[in-house]
Amino acid sequence: MTMSLPEHLLQQVGQAVRVAYQGNPGAFSEIAAINTVQGAAAHGYATFHEVIAAVSSGQAELGVLPVENSLMGSILQAIDLLVDTDLHVIGEVVVRVSHALMALPGVQLPDIKRVYSQQPALDQCPTFLNKHHLTPVAAHDTAGSAKDLAERGARDEGVIASARAAELYGLEVLQNHIEDEAFNFTRFLVLSHREGLPTSGPYKTSVIFAVRHSPGSLLDTLNQLSGLNMVSIVSRPRKDRAWSYLIHVDFEGNADDPEISSALGAVLRKASYAKIIGSYPMAQAPIEP
Repeated sequence: MTMSLPEHLLQQVGQAVRVAYQGNPGAFSEIAAINTVQGAAAHGYATFHEVIAAVSSGQAELGVLPVENSLMGSILQAIDLLVDTDLHVIGEVVVRVSHALMALPGVQLPDIKRVYSQQPALDQCPTFLNKHHLTPVAAHDTAGSAKDLAERGARDEGVIASARAAELYGLEVLQNHIEDEAFNFTRFLVLSHREGLPTSGPYKTSVIFAVRHSPGSLLDTLNQLSGLNMVSIVSRPRKDRAWSYLIHVDFEGNADDPEISSALGAVLRKASYAKIIGSYPMAQAPIEP
């Protein structure tokens, strides 16, 4: 299910909407990117910073950043970037993460000695790796590992990545769904220059704030949201002040609703710093790669 197009993208009827993501084609981030809006054209970048820069400079109309995995928790580097950017969060996409073991055509599982992938992917498949006596080797990217193996031509190596990566790089999937836990999803925030169109259905709002260094300040500020359904709270150190922290909170509700608007106003008054990252439609169903 794709999102409603923001106003500045409605003018691009008949044109592909450029969506920036971190990684190589076949990465789960690319799967998120091509499912943001109908007709999305995904463009990969090496880092999260470059994704932000691509949208900020107009190289891309939208960008996707992974902010949370259901097994590994918050993706802190991405959350930190939300503090400094002027981009708006206009939506979220949830992707089901299913790992596949792949190798060069004709290679069999007993031939493989080493398996390459991004560290989180390796960490999610220990039972399979141990059962088959495979040595995990950490790499920068899941799909990038598939691309590297195809170029290297090593017949004693395998890769853990999406099944889409195997298709793109001419590898063969030896086994699907090798992760220990099936309940594995990554949530991506969708960034744009402008706010999205109002839509029906449930909303989520994301806010970042800091509090004064005095007894009870944090509790007092959080209490302003006590009537709302908070779904995530993450504490991050500030870059400009030692031993001071930013609190990132996600809660259900539209910032335009009177109850939500009143609560946000109370947070702004209590906090020493506050920023609304976005108020956006919640993802309704996970994307199956």
